Amino acid sequence: MKLGAHISIARGLALACRRTEEIGGTTFQFFTRNPRGGKARDISREEIEELTKIRRQKGIGPLVGHLPYTVNMAAEKEQVYEFAAAMVEKDLRRAEAMGAEFVVCHPGRHGERLEGLKRITLLLEEQLAGFSGRCLFLLETMGGHGSEIGTLEDLGLIFSALGSPGSLGVCLDSCHLFAAGWDLREAAGVEKLKEAAEKAFGLQRVKAFHLNDSLHPLGSGKDRHARIGRGHIGLEGFRNIVNDPFFAGLPLILETPVDDYKEYGEEIRELLQLVRE
Repeated sequence: MKLGAHISIARGLALACRRTEEIGGTTFQFFTRNPRGGKARDISREEIEELTKIRRQKGIGPLVGHLPYTVNMAAEKEQVYEFAAAMVEKDLRRAEAMGAEFVVCHPGRHGERLEGLKRITLLLEEQLAGFSGRCLFLLETMGGHGSEIGTLEDLGLIFSALGSPGSLGVCLDSCHLFAAGWDLREAAGVEKLKEAAEKAFGLQRVKAFHLNDSLHPLGSGKDRHARIGRGHIGLEGFRNIVNDPFFAGLPLILETPVDDYKEYGEEIRELLQLVRE
């Protein structure tokens, strides 16, 4: 099972690998640049070579990059939209150079849903066409609050409009799904989710899963993460996920609100205890 967490790379990719091993993880996610802005840390060839060596020795992977929250691929303002396009193009190449397998991005927000979907589709059509690397770009499922785009149906429409390119995939998020009304607390709810994903874009397109409990109840539309087992999804919901034959094979990434990365180790051990022998 590929279990891990979101780990800072501010002090180097190699340290992120060592911290992942320290907490008992085998995969990790990182921000491709400052999550609240556009500044990116310079990463040398030597740092990438060290990362590759440690990954090979420790069996760590896949690596999952996450674009900044400021990226809005559906933006109405041209300046914001152009910034999003630049970040997608640059960070796909940065992630590819690091050897990362995936890059995750929130789809975006727009006052008119269909217009927002058109803008996301156009941006991805242009940026993915110019990228020939192996790193896959993953659209994250969202809770659907307000002008937010990212339901299974939304992602299905984007895939359909683009002709389902092989360079595009999906990252599920348990908190966002729960906020959107998917009840993961019952095994039947997980099966319904899989059936809906298959219908919307094909289950094989799902490449990663963010594991976060929810501070708010089912169908709230609100994206507020909680520690595993301390929110409305509860341990039973995560038991259903980690014991599902398909989801258990994905990189499972914790993004829960911890004060120190070592706390992720407690959650990883707790999740492993939920796995049936």
